Amino acid sequence: MPIEMVKLPDVGEGVAEAEIVEWHVAVGDAVEEEQVLAAVMTDKVTVEIPSPFAGVILDLGGEVGARLAVGSALVRIKTDAERDSVAKGSEAAGPNGHARSAAAIAPQMAVTVDRRDDVQARKVQSSIDVKTATARERPIASPAIRARAREAGIDLRQLAGSGTAGRITQQDLADFIDARSVGVSRPWQTARADRVEQIKLTGLRRRIAERMAESTQRIAHFSYVEEIDVTALDELRQQLNAKFIDRRPKLTVLPFVVTAMVLALRDFPQMNATYDDENEVVHRHSAVHVGIATQTASGLMVPVLRHAEARDLWACAEEIKGIADATRNGSAAREDLNGSTITVTSLGDLGGIVTTPVINRPELAIIGVNRMTIRPLWQQGQFVPRTTMNLSSSFDHRIIDGYEAAQFIRCIKEFLETPALLLVGA
Repeated sequence: MPIEMVKLPDVGEGVAEAEIVEWHVAVGDAVEEEQVLAAVMTDKVTVEIPSPFAGVILDLGGEVGARLAVGSALVRIKTDAERDSVAKGSEAAGPNGHARSAAAIAPQMAVTVDRRDDVQARKVQSSIDVKTATARERPIASPAIRARAREAGIDLRQLAGSGTAGRITQQDLADFIDARSVGVSRPWQTARADRVEQIKLTGLRRRIAERMAESTQRIAHFSYVEEIDVTALDELRQQLNAKFIDRRPKLTVLPFVVTAMVLALRDFPQMNATYDDENEVVHRHSAVHVGIATQTASGLMVPVLRHAEARDLWACAEEIKGIADATRNGSAAREDLNGSTITVTSLGDLGGIVTTPVINRPELAIIGVNRMTIRPLWQQGQFVPRTTMNLSSSFDHRIIDGYEAAQFIRCIKEFLETPALLLVGA
């Protein structure tokens, strides 16, 4: 048939709907087969939907932020066989004779005739040929990079990609942003500023907001903070990195924390659990799948370090870096972002003194790592400089009592303050 409907495909197992996070085409655009039509997000994974047909876009299935059910209409395309007739017949059909905005689409996505907007009609008609030429020139970049560019107000067509086939990388975008800021001076502002910017929450930012609200509303949070003397641990970390600099992954503090947590879970298995509060069932897991809270250009995501109980320090370090890098550059698969049983969160050098992390529902616990600092501690009758670090952790008080949470963190503290135990798995 001359008019084809592109439906939203099943972009993930068990997914019933997806959110439109970016349109790559507009009504009246000429598209080629396999050209990307839109980016949609399900859970925390963004997927680009290509066009199975070449032709002209007639209708869009919704605005950015709209949620569509799997199998519903994403776009309607007048295929190549009718492309010329669409262009030539638009004036006869009336100013918006071949299209209308996504906001006005009826459930059946019917095409209507509206002769009132002559100016808009001329713009759509005159842009078809231009968009046909530029469609093939759309820069190649991941959804995460496109989102970061939008936030920074950057047109990716200004960049020259250094990746395969000219693909724009995170480093390309970062270099462009740095270059743009060089030499820019900001004089003191003396005039009053009354502008209010309205920003609609869409995509990952909306998912984060929903999940955070759900966690804080349904979970009875309580937090426990413990100071850890990590002087010996940091010395051991530096020694191991120096010794195995060319043979093993670089160790940060995080693999030590994960390993200590895994060892502590042997005595406190109730912490490595999820709670189905609708059916009032606690699922205690033998496998330790650690969520690693990771900040990306689009927002906070939690890739999963699977089977931490079967990994040593270096294997943990390598996997943490791998899943974090994949999450930041947008290449993480959907299964990489689901199924954690307990989460670790760290702000690195920005970790502050104390935090109150929000539990990653349906888990029961989250371990928060604060930054390391040197301060005087009283030891053997005198003050001595020691490297310290706080663990700020939150627990689900519906299932976990404060006393057992304190015992669990104190057990982790013992392993971190005697780091040789982490190497022998004691």
